[in-house]
Order: sequence, then structure tokens, then C-alpha cells
Amino acid sequence: MKINRVVLDTNILVAASRSNNGASFALLQALRNRRFIAQASVPLLLEYEAVLKRPEHLAVGARTLAMTDAFLDAMTLFIEPVHLHYLWRPQLRDPADEMVLETALNGRADALVTLNINDFAPAGHFRLPVLTPGAFLRHLQQEQN
Repeated sequence: MKINRVVLDTNILVAASRSNNGASFALLQALRNRRFIAQASVPLLLEYEAVLKRPEHLAVGARTLAMTDAFLDAMTLFIEPVHLHYLWRPQLRDPADEMVLETALNGRADALVTLNINDFAPAGHFRLPVLTPGAFLRHLQQEQN
């Protein structure tokens, strides 16, 4: 069975931190069970940290900065680092999404997983599949069967 290498958009981590009932949380469980490999670059990891530490996200789960640091430290155990050799900017409407796409392209990811499919429409020019968490989970299930 092939192990997929994917880049997770920051919104996946935010959704998973806000609810343990959704596909984003299930995706992190699948990562922990080594059903796929997450890829991240230094800029993307720094964005994960900055966004997850925003007061509005911490308040939802009554999390502390230390808890968020512990989560990110644990997550890095399951991440394949991606070194950015080429910058592909500008490709997207939102400049903050550029690092997600660049990580996926530089890491030769099998897919980019996001809750905002439309924001990454230009990824099609690079033949990079862009999937929702639910669609990627279904893909993992099909591969398992």
C-alpha cells in the first residue's frame, strides 16, 4: 500500500482543534496512525503556530500556549520536512496560501488537503490534487480496501 504524502492547509489544524467530531480531526488521527505522511516547510509550520495561538482559537478549546506548543511538537514527529527550493508566487488570490502551495509543489506532494478548495484552483496547472479532509479520508479508505 502506498503511503500518501500530503500538505495540510492551516485551516485543517484549526478545524481539528475546534471539534473532535469532524473530518479534520479524523485526518489528524489517521496521521497519528501513520496512514499518510504530512509534509511541511518551516514557513508553514510557523503559520500553523501563529494561527493556532490566536486568542480566538485558544479560547474555543480552553487551550493554553503550552498545550499548543506540545501539540505542534508532537505533530512534527509525523511530518516530513520540505525545503523550499523554488518559489512559485504569485499563483493564488490569497498571499497567505502561497506557502501551502509552494510546500506541496517543492515536496512533490500527492495532494493538498484544505477546507477551501476554490482558493487552490490554480494547483490544477501543476496536476496537484486538492482535496477536502472528507475526500482524502475516503481516498485512504479506498486504498485500504
